[in-house]
Amino acid sequence: MAGLQLLFLLTASLVIIESKIINEVRHEVRKFPDNFLFGTATASYQVEGAWDEDGKTESIWDHVTHENPCVTTDCLNGDIADNSYHLYKRDVEMMRELGLDHYRFSLSWPRILPTSFPDKINEAGVQYYNNLIDEMLKYNIKPMVTLYHWDLPQKLQEMGGWTNPNIIDWYSDYVRVAFELFGDRVKHWITINEAHAVCYAGYGDNALAPLLNIKGVADYMCTKNLLLAHAKAYHIYDEEFRPTQGGSIFMSIIAQYYDTEHEEFAQAAEEANDFSWGLYSHPIFSETGDFPKSLKERVAAKSAEQGFPRSRLPEFTQEEIDYIRGTSDYFGLNHYYTSFVYRNESTMNYYESPSFDDDLGVVMYTYDDWIIGESDFTKFVPWGYYKLLTKIREDYGNPPIIITENGFASHGGLNDDDRIKYYRHHLSAVLDAIEDGSDIQGYTAWSLMDNFEWLRGYTERFGLYEVDYESPARTRTPRKSAFVYKQILRTRELDMHYEPDTDRFGLYEVDYESPERTRTPRKSAFVYKQILRTRELDMHYEPDTDVMTIDEGH
Repeated sequence: MAGLQLLFLLTASLVIIESKIINEVRHEVRKFPDNFLFGTATASYQVEGAWDEDGKTESIWDHVTHENPCVTTDCLNGDIADNSYHLYKRDVEMMRELGLDHYRFSLSWPRILPTSFPDKINEAGVQYYNNLIDEMLKYNIKPMVTLYHWDLPQKLQEMGGWTNPNIIDWYSDYVRVAFELFGDRVKHWITINEAHAVCYAGYGDNALAPLLNIKGVADYMCTKNLLLAHAKAYHIYDEEFRPTQGGSIFMSIIAQYYDTEHEEFAQAAEEANDFSWGLYSHPIFSETGDFPKSLKERVAAKSAEQGFPRSRLPEFTQEEIDYIRGTSDYFGLNHYYTSFVYRNESTMNYYESPSFDDDLGVVMYTYDDWIIGESDFTKFVPWGYYKLLTKIREDYGNPPIIITENGFASHGGLNDDDRIKYYRHHLSAVLDAIEDGSDIQGYTAWSLMDNFEWLRGYTERFGLYEVDYESPARTRTPRKSAFVYKQILRTRELDMHYEPDTDRFGLYEVDYESPERTRTPRKSAFVYKQILRTRELDMHYEPDTDVMTIDEGH
């Protein structure tokens, strides 16, 4: 890559400068639209813990991390994680501190259905989710529930997982149970999180569970089955539950943006987008449906060259194309970075064959100055975010978008100015796209708190709240970014220069040097208590801060 960077050094610097001019950061305070929703997100295996408690059975992530403990960077797993199974009230307390409109979390399939099938429903698992949902609704925080965020029951994986067409029915049975159990209170459902990661990284590579690494075959089988499962879930909800429950249902699509520095590689960049996220968005959101033309043609041509009797990409029937098209009430968008691509003679035979990467046949690269902070896990390319949002609007007739994930990785610490910079500039790109006409209705920060980051274990931290994994209490402490995000939500404004007072976040001061995490009411707590007690606003009330008990005033 060093040689590649030298080769493109001059032109790259020119293009990046031009992009900054096009998407120039604006320093005035900017308002978000009325009714714009703000939230945060987590996922079941990443935060819940309690991996085998109260009747829960084994998931594919339990399996791979127990079979080979050092499959993760730090040889750790999600057995306890953030212990949210037991600490959900603290999680909701953090949501209240931030002022969230919604909180996105996922259901654990093997926690609800320990046999993988609806013949047995685990009441303890159901009660956990009921408790979490009810606690959120008590404070007007809307649940946004992901039905599948990567923790497939291990039993189903042993029968082929997402490569077995029967999973369409297995998944449909599971989601019907979820709609019946929680649909009276949950009004935003996400069918599947990051289908491309599920299939490409888990079945076509060994970067996610189940670590199959059957390149160019299993990943495409997975893709077809997953899209059909998503569509069936949509139709079940639309026909059987929406008339009485009145909610919405959609898929969260991971879409990194691929661009080029040279016009001769424009087609390669377009095809990179087709391959990496268009293979899910095009069947659902395009007027014609089906896989992108470039994907079908390139895989078919490569398959013929390699001696396969048919394309390794399974075809959809016209009936299946019609069944999938239109099955998403929103474009759920997860995004973290942008890459440049190129394709020429040097990229031929660059990848193992057959494989998804060989079928696409491009090389992707980024620049060192796109990395801010100590982690290289995410890249700072807000102009790419703007281009991506614009492309979705232009390609698919401006579908309503809910950003279901966007966030920044660090290696820990409470003073996270790099994360703040990332959020501010990416939210500015969102506002730019909205001003251009994009129908973006919500933004979800990844993540509420640090969590188990898949094969990177706990080495990468995405949380607005830092989690102390050395503490049995899994203590959560707000980072500076939490204060900034809270201000954005409170004011519904993006102020690029706001500096929070991180010592005054809550009505109660918390002593983080104390093992008991002692809470002491501030003067503002006394004033707020008086307002609640009297239901009156007295601009001149001065509290007696010497005495405040739980029972006083009730």
